[in-house]
Amino acid sequence: MSSVEHKEVALANGTAHHEDYNGNLEQVETDFLGPRDCVGLAVIDSRANAKGTCEEDALLENGSQSTESDDISTDRDPTPTEPLKETSFSIGLQVLFPFLLAGFGTVGAGMVLDIVQHWDVFQEVTEVFILVPALLGLKGNLEMTLASRLSTAANIGQMDTAKEQLAMITGNMALIQVQATVVGFLASLAAVIFGWIPDGNFDVGHAVLLCASSVATAFIASLILGMIMVGVIIGSRKIGINPDNVATPIAASLGDLITLALLSGISWGLYKELKLNMYVNPLVCAFFVALLPLWIIIAKRNPATREVLYSGWEPVIIAMAISSIGGLILDRTVSDPNFAGMAVFTPVINGVGGNLVAVQASRISTYLHMLGKPGEGVVVVPRKCPTPCGTFFSSCVNSRSARVLFLLVVPGHLVFLYTISSMQAGHTTLTLIFVVFYMTAALLQVLTLLYIADWMVHWMWGRGMDPDNFAIPYLTALGDLLGTGLLALSFHVLWLIGDRDTDVGD
Repeated sequence: MSSVEHKEVALANGTAHHEDYNGNLEQVETDFLGPRDCVGLAVIDSRANAKGTCEEDALLENGSQSTESDDISTDRDPTPTEPLKETSFSIGLQVLFPFLLAGFGTVGAGMVLDIVQHWDVFQEVTEVFILVPALLGLKGNLEMTLASRLSTAANIGQMDTAKEQLAMITGNMALIQVQATVVGFLASLAAVIFGWIPDGNFDVGHAVLLCASSVATAFIASLILGMIMVGVIIGSRKIGINPDNVATPIAASLGDLITLALLSGISWGLYKELKLNMYVNPLVCAFFVALLPLWIIIAKRNPATREVLYSGWEPVIIAMAISSIGGLILDRTVSDPNFAGMAVFTPVINGVGGNLVAVQASRISTYLHMLGKPGEGVVVVPRKCPTPCGTFFSSCVNSRSARVLFLLVVPGHLVFLYTISSMQAGHTTLTLIFVVFYMTAALLQVLTLLYIADWMVHWMWGRGMDPDNFAIPYLTALGDLLGTGLLALSFHVLWLIGDRDTDVGD
């Protein structure tokens, strides 16, 4: 029997044969892959050398997890396969609490935005609204991506020792500080450009204010949330909970509220200083930019973060631009007094959609990492055009989690809407027709995001891109754009059909 035929028979029997660099075959059980109809497998010849490295190896300081001997067939601890054996009930149970926690965090952020939209700085420098989705989106660009990377590393046994944890934490914390500073600066540029193009007015003082507010908010928020993420992931592994199910929602629960509170407070303070001391805003910008070399040096010492430091800019920058378009929609909508009621709901619908799709993307990414390396070894053949039935109704574990996450949308939003109403927040009475339009927008947003996630993560994996670093920024940014756009459309339609005055925009 030829080697190719031998491999095909092995796959059909639920086993895979790994050929080491000496040409020896060893049998590896593949029962953890779940139902065999979930994915197609393709075995390709490994081109790694005896000490071949992959992105997972690079996640550790100076490749400390790479083998010291020439044998690369060392068995891996079976515990990383446990998350893939979850039932729908266990998935829902683990996701429910952090999902509700994240949702209440977005409700709090919505209430903050509803209040601060009337502050002088938001009235006089309306471009601050453009910063809101872009900076809130940093939780998807940075914190959720950090959580996904660390969750994957924890699940595959690369954060089991104190030395490994220290190397992982320091490198990743320095990395997100670099990214936060740069993305915060670029977000302020986008806000200035998007605010200048429609009106044709440019104010240097306002531009510097936006830059200082954006960079300071991004830096401080990323520092706080990054430390929280590290604690959550380490704690989750110690008590036997899959970090993929809890880390990203918890990042989102505190991310929106902390980031929006920081943006509001910092921009208000700098706006006051703008009238008294014009040098404060430039000094704030210069201070945080001056710290960049320090964070770059620390990030470059870790192989994994060094790789992301060089190649991980495309997703966060593009995601920031996409979120800024959503911010432009928000700015143009809430600036109209008739649609001031939209402010309180924007962080909620965006946050819920981003939270759910981040959980799904993180789970799929971990699932794929258990099969091999991105783009090589035993890989999942990417579906070029997945069908909705394949995404939501197949028997594989990823489809099961997609169904669970989608079913959380309506009850979750009903709880959040009731909370907003009971606290008498916002400017909108929750009539039946409003709830119907709002739920339609929310369901359409999450349905679209989960479908795109199924395609995007597999597509990236098949092309050798680590989804932990690339997928979540795009998906959460799309969530911001879809959520803001659909919500603005709903408010405009409600206004046109007569749901106004005492309700929308009251």
